[in-house]
Amino acid sequence: MKTIRRLFAIGYTTITLLFACCALALIALATCELWRGIDPYSLVPLRGRFSALLESIGLLTIAVAAFELGQTILEEEVWREVHTSGPTRVRRFLSRFLIVIIVALAIEAMISVFQFAHDDPTYLPHASLIGVAAALLLAGWGLFIKFNTSAEMLEPEAMAEAKREDENLQLGTNREDQT
Repeated sequence: MKTIRRLFAIGYTTITLLFACCALALIALATCELWRGIDPYSLVPLRGRFSALLESIGLLTIAVAAFELGQTILEEEVWREVHTSGPTRVRRFLSRFLIVIIVALAIEAMISVFQFAHDDPTYLPHASLIGVAAALLLAGWGLFIKFNTSAEMLEPEAMAEAKREDENLQLGTNREDQT
């Protein structure tokens, strides 16, 4: 059983590293787009510069999402060795995941609205659907938390254990920062 857990930990660690690599690549692409938008020697028109800056913001948003998802996987699956079987664990994992997704979708909707309002307004309904999807996810997440809270009351020891793990993880981080 320990061998299987180690294999899963290696797999999750690999996924985390790949998320970080993807995020770094997106940051590099965002830097290129940013330079394309602000290069004073470029003959790109102002509208093209604006689009490049918006594209840079979008790429950075996805990079943040990749970093956050990688961090969530690393903390929840490798460091804590958590098994998402109880309501507390499920809520914590889903909350971390959905926060990243909802914020990324909301920013993408905003970028799309700005871009399509200037380039091709016929695509504005598509951009608004991204915002609607983010809003529906947020509402669904709120309902999940509301209904999950009563399930968490049935296992107060799991919440206490999760808080202890948070403290231990925080203490471990603080010790690493001091060295």
